[in-house]
Amino acid sequence: MKNFLVVLFTVFTIFYCHSQILKQKIPDKLVVLTFDDAPASQYSVVAPMLKEYGFGATFFVCEFPPNYKDSTLYMNWRQIKALDNMGFEVANHTRTHANVSKLTQTEFNAELEYIENKCDSLGIAKPQNFAYPGYGLNALTLEFLQKKEYTFARAGGSRAYDPLVDHPYLIPSWATDAENKKEIMSSLDQAKNGKIVVLTLHGVPDIEHPWVNTPPALFREYLQYLSDHNYKVISLRQLQAYIDADEAKGIISPDLKKKLSN
Repeated sequence: MKNFLVVLFTVFTIFYCHSQILKQKIPDKLVVLTFDDAPASQYSVVAPMLKEYGFGATFFVCEFPPNYKDSTLYMNWRQIKALDNMGFEVANHTRTHANVSKLTQTEFNAELEYIENKCDSLGIAKPQNFAYPGYGLNALTLEFLQKKEYTFARAGGSRAYDPLVDHPYLIPSWATDAENKKEIMSSLDQAKNGKIVVLTLHGVPDIEHPWVNTPPALFREYLQYLSDHNYKVISLRQLQAYIDADEAKGIISPDLKKKLSN
């Protein structure tokens, strides 16, 4: 009898958490594309390709020091506004690509609010999602994000996102570069059984940071594969159609022992 009650309680708990966190079933082949650091090629190369395939995406923007004013390297705010006009999500990556694990709450707020205020001045919706620059994070960072009422935050870790297990501020992702095509193609197979594949990309190409460069031809190959195999490709913001982040935050404890960098 005792064992039966334990099993019954476990089943009830799983069902309750499942029903509270998920607004609808996670479909197989759900992929989230995210782009970091605002290199110029995200406007000139990435956005046109995404529009061609009809895919959504999130652009985590910052003013990458010291060369962000060089328009050959980084997008200006007019171009970022153009991404917004095209229907892409503009999200927060801090003003200076700061390691937020080393910031006080005041410093953290200032970094995020600079991007929020720039968006507001241009009629871009207030950023509601965040990505950790350099994957720097700690427990305090999660508290700061909660106080700022952010919805999701993307980290690394090279594994699929399980909304019933992973805290909304610790969404794992794979990062692409010029040499890891096999790994990325293999990762796409994990978008099933309630799990979501999130990809982190930088420049296509990335001139200033070649170690995170994704060649345009390789990027198109990924997009073509996603299209040919009927993947649904969305922004992080669009995950709110599937996941109640507030409920998840109340149920799931952040696990900072997992790998959270790429």
